[in-house]
Amino acid sequence: MIKVLAVILPTCGGSNLLVAQAPPDEQNVLLRRYREGEKLTYYMKGINENWHYEIQADGIVKKDSTGTYFEEYGWSNLISNSQKAALSSASLDFRQQLSLDPHHNPAFPNLSQVDSRLIGPITDLMTFYADLWLAIKTGKLAHPGDHFHFKSGTRNSWADGAHVLIGEDAIDFDLTLKDVNRPDNTATLVVRHVPPERPEIRLPADWMRKPVADTANNWVKVQRTKNGKYLAAVGKETFDVQMKLSLADGKILSGSMDNPVETIERECEDAALTRCSDPRPHPIRRQIEISLGR
Repeated sequence: MIKVLAVILPTCGGSNLLVAQAPPDEQNVLLRRYREGEKLTYYMKGINENWHYEIQADGIVKKDSTGTYFEEYGWSNLISNSQKAALSSASLDFRQQLSLDPHHNPAFPNLSQVDSRLIGPITDLMTFYADLWLAIKTGKLAHPGDHFHFKSGTRNSWADGAHVLIGEDAIDFDLTLKDVNRPDNTATLVVRHVPPERPEIRLPADWMRKPVADTANNWVKVQRTKNGKYLAAVGKETFDVQMKLSLADGKILSGSMDNPVETIERECEDAALTRCSDPRPHPIRRQIEISLGR
């Protein structure tokens, strides 16, 4: 079974950030310089436990009624475990809006109608964009070695309401401008996603409150199983994200994500998760790479 994990939206709980004024363009080395009608294609490769996949996202730059820019992406060409995989018409027609415009507030997409295999790629691409949007919005990274920590803690959900009943994590952000390479006209951004001191995720059963690792649990998932039971898991999740960016126009040229999750899981007879099997460790590792087509 494919386990789709790790959705983040760092602006959740950051309303003070959303209303803040972005720094002047000339002081913002990471600023995205948009050109309406520009087309972009990203190629993604992923390893999600035993699932290996490749997929393509084709986008175009648009401007909304307020004059802010966004990129609209469609997904296609899924290769699942080395085999070409068909996507439903609803999944092919789905359009994802992302933006690096500091005046455009990010929004979470409706994932209820897309193929479950697309949820990971959609939310992972959002992770790259949301991390960079946060760095641009604050304007605190201008020189190599510049660093700041952004406390969020608010829960982010990737539940679809049908198969995944609860799917939540909560993370803080530790951002560093690792390098500015003027001869190469690129910059390197590193973002570590770390557990908050008090994660605001929903833990529907008391046994989920005991820390699985060395921090408070910041990841939880409850899903229906085919036999009418419930598979419940809880634990610690972190992300390490690195991106290479163009200094000329702020586009993401390439990126990588390492996403380990230390969990325990139990199969439960009831929705309240009180009649369950003994807990068993279930370490999860996801690794994602994206590259911009030339």
